[in-house]
Formats: sequence, structure tokens, C-alpha cells
Amino acid sequence: MRINIFFTPLGLTSADIAGKPVIVIDILRATTTIITALANGAKAVIPAAAPDEAARIAQNLERGGVLLAGERRFEPIDGFDLGNSPREMTAAAVTGKTIVMSTTNGTLAIQAAEAGNPVLVGAAINFSAVVERATPLVEAQGEISILCAGRERGFALEDAYAAGRFAQALLPPGGRRKVELNDAGVAALELIKRYGDRWKRAVSASAAARDLGKKGYRDDVVAATEVDRYDLVAVYDERQVTLGRDAETPRR
Repeated sequence: MRINIFFTPLGLTSADIAGKPVIVIDILRATTTIITALANGAKAVIPAAAPDEAARIAQNLERGGVLLAGERRFEPIDGFDLGNSPREMTAAAVTGKTIVMSTTNGTLAIQAAEAGNPVLVGAAINFSAVVERATPLVEAQGEISILCAGRERGFALEDAYAAGRFAQALLPPGGRRKVELNDAGVAALELIKRYGDRWKRAVSASAAARDLGKKGYRDDVVAATEVDRYDLVAVYDERQVTLGRDAETPRR
């Protein structure tokens, strides 16, 4: 069995993950926000690399059924309907809507994982559900990759910790002795030795959490550490994230 962790999408190639299960993580805040939107009734979330791409995609969708969401440098994008806060993704705002989203890091990471099969969108808020879905996939294929969005092409503590938690939960009986890890996987598991199961402490220690607090988004950090708030798995397939696919059934 092999677990590969990538701290950023940089250097990741399609060949690294083609046809193999992948978990994508951006705890602060994209994957947390996407999962919350879907849990509250959004039809789908379409990730876009840049705001202008998001606007072009939205123009081709049904009027009245689409919302633009996203951020740059933590702040909402001018002219967009929503930012990148899970607290904005209320049922009143998103039920029945397709959300086209562009964020600084998270949506790029999801797009980078497109060659995976399946691509699961993970966070603390759906941690156990993702682990439950991923376990038989790992057993069947003998491999999984965990892709962190990181922060502006660099390392992000909160994502690395989350990757370590997912890796730890997916270890087979016998633990690390039965698993081949890349160096990032070894490092992520070392973070678990430091923080244990204390999601809030680990996420709050990150630079992103501190910066969000300064910008007035401290509640988003708290929301991102509400472990297992939702019993659902979001899947990225055909350029959109939905709850509508069975992730245990590989696409052909």
C-alpha cells in the first residue's frame, strides 16, 4: 500500500494520479466552503482558475440558477454574489443553485487533481465520511494521493495537518510498517505527533488562520474545525463537484 501526500499542486502531474483515488484538501477555506454549500442544497460547485474564467462559465449557465463565489487575498471578488466563507453558504442562499467558484488556492488544487479517479473533496467537516469512502478504494487499488492546496504555491500547516490525519486514518492494520510513504507523507504524520487529534489547535496555529482572524473571519476558522459536521462526500467529476456520484464506482 502506498500513500502519497503533496503539500501543493506544484510538481504534480496527471501521470502521478491518473486513474487513482485522490483526496483534495483546502481547509481554509475552499473545500470547507464547497462541502457546506452542497450540504445546504447547492446543486453543484464548478471550480474556476480565475475570476474571469468563472464569469465566462457562469454566462453559459441558466440565468437565475447560478451564483458566482470566490476570493482573492481572503476578500470577496468584486461583482461576485458570494465570497469564500462557509458561513455564507446558507440554504437560503444556495439551495438549487450551481455555484461557480474561484479561490486563490483551493479551486486550482481541485482542477489539478482532475486525472484522479475518484477525486474526493475533503475537510475536517466531512472527515469520517471521506475516510469511510476512501478506505475500500485504497484496499482495492493499493494507493491513494492526498493533495493539499497549500498557500500561494507554498506549504500550509492546516492542510498538511489535515493530510496527516487522513493518512493516519487510512493506515492498514500494522500501521506505518505496512505502508510506503513519500517524504511529505512522513512529514505530515510527524505533525500528528505534535498536535494529536486537536484539529482546532493545529488549524488555528497556521498563518492562514491568523490572517483570517485579522481580516475579521475568525468564525470561518472555527467553522473549518467542526469535525464531522456533515456525513457526506463531495466528488469532483466532469469539471464539477457534486454529491450525485457513487465515488466507489470508477468512471469508465
